[in-house]
Parts: sequence; C-alpha cells; structure tokens
Amino acid sequence: MTTIKDVVVVGGGQAGLAAGYHLRRKGVDVTILDAQDAPGGAWPHMWESLHLFSPAELSSLPGRLMPPQPGQPYPQAAHVVDYLTDYERRYDLPVHRPVRVTGVHRDRRGLRVETDSGTWQARFVISATGTWWRPFVPSVPGQGFFGGRQIHTVDYRSPKDFSGQHVLVVGGGNSGAQIAADLAASDGAECTWVTRRPPRYLPDDIDGRALFDAATARRRALEAGREDTGGVAGLGDIVAVPAVREARDRGLLIPRGMFERLEPDGPVWPDGSRRHADAVVWATGFRPALAHLAPLQLRDANGHIPTDGTRATAEPRLHLLGYGDWTGPASATLIGVGRPARDAAAQISRQLSRPRQ
Repeated sequence: MTTIKDVVVVGGGQAGLAAGYHLRRKGVDVTILDAQDAPGGAWPHMWESLHLFSPAELSSLPGRLMPPQPGQPYPQAAHVVDYLTDYERRYDLPVHRPVRVTGVHRDRRGLRVETDSGTWQARFVISATGTWWRPFVPSVPGQGFFGGRQIHTVDYRSPKDFSGQHVLVVGGGNSGAQIAADLAASDGAECTWVTRRPPRYLPDDIDGRALFDAATARRRALEAGREDTGGVAGLGDIVAVPAVREARDRGLLIPRGMFERLEPDGPVWPDGSRRHADAVVWATGFRPALAHLAPLQLRDANGHIPTDGTRATAEPRLHLLGYGDWTGPASATLIGVGRPARDAAAQISRQLSRPRQ
C-alpha cells in the first residue's frame, strides 16, 4: 500500500517536530515517520545526569516555551522528553511510529519513501534523523586487544555501571566533560579524562543562547566570505554547566593528552607511561545518520551532501534539517532548529503552491 503526502519528514525528534509545526501552520499535508517506539527522539537514550546548556525558556521549540523544571536551573534529559511528548500532543503532529525508513528513491511522481511498514509517496522529503544513531569511534592502535569494556557516549548511563573500576573518558567536548565529571565526582568509580588538546571552557556565564548567537554570526561571516574572528570560540568548546564547573573547581577534571595505543590492561602514552583501565568511554562525537538517503546518491567526494540552506543542491525536493551548522546555525539544538525549520517549511510551501510542470 502506498500513502501519498505533500511532505514526508523522516525522524520524529526535535528537528522533525519543528518541521511538522511549521508545515502544519502553512496547511501542508505532512506525515512524520519516526523509528522510535515513543516520543522524544534521542533524549530518552541520554545518560542520567545530562543537563541542558541553557535554562528551559531558552531551550524551546517554536510555538511553545519549555516550562521550567522545579529545582533545576538547567533541565535534565527526562524533562526534555516530557516537553517533546507534550509538544507533539499539543500540536497534534501526525507522527507514525515505530516506522523505520529503509530508503528514499526518485520516481516520476516525486520521492518514494520505502519503510518497514509500507511506502509513502511525497513531493518533498525532510530528513531529520540527527546524529545520535551514528556514533563515531576513532581507530587507535591495539584497540581490538584491550581486555576491558568499550562503549560510546550513546551507551553510557551512570557511574553505578562502573563501580570499583577505573574508566578512561576519551573526548574533549561537552559530552566528554560531562561524563568525566559524572564519574570523577562519584564514590564508586575512578576516571582519567583524555583529550587531544587542552580543554577550552567558555566563560561560566555563557549558555545556549550565546552559543546560538555565535553560531549564527559564524555562519553569516562564512557566507559573506569572511573569516570567523569574533565572539566565543565556537560550539566545540565546553559549557561549564554546574556539574562540570563544580568538578573542575574541585580539581577533579585534570585532562591527560591522547594515549598512543591500547594494550590489554590499559593505555600507553607516547612517553611510555601506562595506566590500568577497566573500561573506555569514547565521547568522540557522531556522524549524520543518512543511510536512508543512499539511493539518491547525493554525497560528494568527502561524503558530504551539499546544501543551499536546508535544501540539497542536487535534489531540490529534499531538505536536511538538524544535523549541525551546515543545515542551519546550531540546528542540532532545541533553540537553534526553529529558524531553519521555518525557512524550509516556507520554501516547500511556496513550491507546493506552484502548478506542476
């Protein structure tokens, strides 16, 4: 059975919901396909202690302010799940789940979206699958011989899982800092934080609003052909949320440089020093989850899909939303995704109003 829609959104997390909100406001016939069993996108899979970088009022999707979480200046992941669940319900967004998209194909009627539960025919597709489902782990000599446990950020939940163990946390970004702080401050686990370069903390009063403004300014500067020379260093720097700030100020976040190799019982650094380790948490980032777009053959030599704003330059019926600055300034964040979602919906709505050729 084939279902025909003006727009199919692939992904029911924050980016997909923002797109659905703006498309519904413009009267567009849209369906959102979500592979998850419940609302919230990636947020239900985050670690227990995770907090947002910003207060609730600065972490909202279009049309609905996130309510504050009592006793928490920076809301926890579970609060975000509740907010996204309420958002989806409040705006009666047409989310179908669980539906796993296996491929997006061109045909004479538009774009054909194949799934594990049927086929959707669409004039336009918005891909909003994010990056959480494609974790990146670098290749390190001896990695396969390490005798301990190795997990990525996506699998980390709590220090309780590492009671009595020494854990390496590899990664100098926000995830690495938060997980290292979580482990270092616990009673039952020890932690060594490993970073390729010395960590750079943003000023303690910087939160998500300032980061969004910095990302917007950087995008405009680059589009104008200028070097990015102003504002904070960028979204890769560490936001000193309360838990990270406390661990840092207590001297618990002392990073070591990257080790040279892993041996069965732990890492070895270039100077020959060693450290026993029971586990490694690879907080080493993500790549865009775009396997469903492979049939369109849009990647360039660098594996990237070129875009003009959110629209794929080689396939104008496809928009990509929520993957980072290349699909809109700070578009992988709650506060940042609203503007590119609005722009994509407006562009699609204009195209739909034109007579078919």
